[in-house]
Amino acid sequence: MDNIYIEYNFTISPKEPATEILIAELGNVGFESFVETENGVTAYIQKADYTPTILEAIYILNSEEFAITHTLKEVAQTNWNAEWEKNFTPIQVDNSVSIRAPFHENPHLQYDIVIEPKMSFGTGHHETTHMMVQHLLNIDLKGKKTLDMGCGTGILAIFAEMKGATPIDAIDIDNWCYENSLENVKRNNCNEISVFEGGSSLLKNKKYDVIIANINRNILLNDMEVYTNCLNEKGVLLLSGFYQEDITIIDEEVSKYSLKLENFIERNNWVALKYNKL
Repeated sequence: MDNIYIEYNFTISPKEPATEILIAELGNVGFESFVETENGVTAYIQKADYTPTILEAIYILNSEEFAITHTLKEVAQTNWNAEWEKNFTPIQVDNSVSIRAPFHENPHLQYDIVIEPKMSFGTGHHETTHMMVQHLLNIDLKGKKTLDMGCGTGILAIFAEMKGATPIDAIDIDNWCYENSLENVKRNNCNEISVFEGGSSLLKNKKYDVIIANINRNILLNDMEVYTNCLNEKGVLLLSGFYQEDITIIDEEVSKYSLKLENFIERNNWVALKYNKL
């Protein structure tokens, strides 16, 4: 007999970054699958795991910054892959990098990344991931020891290996992201990437030539000293996950550690910064 699920349809305004935060919070209380929609996100939880008060622990629903409403209904077991396939379209970055699912046709660009993101963040559709790929396109990564912090789907670590980085550590504190990164690393036949589950405490006594950190602003500010201590001389630090108006506070923190802002990319008010260690 098929499992019964509770389907929540959330309408969100503005959609970003609320959608990302909402998905993360729902995942923490037992929601299994998510499908982003034009107006928000649809989330599924097994009826056996559902309680009428389950949304009381979802803090973003009480935020004054976003308007979030929802409806719910019971549904039979959903074909998650079919739902995901309907909503995930392939993308291309600067006519050089394709990011697609296994069922999409290969456009035969210079780089081809194949992922199945499931619940993990980092499909390339979000502005921050897209901009990080753009930065990596313009950096010589050959033989560079690289860290992808907050790796999500592992997409940036995978692209770094394609560009010659070695060895590469990919770290995420979320178990689903850890498992998904392992799957995508294998799917792309990567041999130089080690995936770890955890936070910045895993970076003790580590050193890197390139550090990629696509996380939210508060985590970046909290862990900046750890990241910069791990960066070799003349190393490169790429930061994203925040808005253009946050550049000043990020730059003030990074500048404490002898790093200089070289340039940044902006996309729909999201930014990705490139720093060089002096």
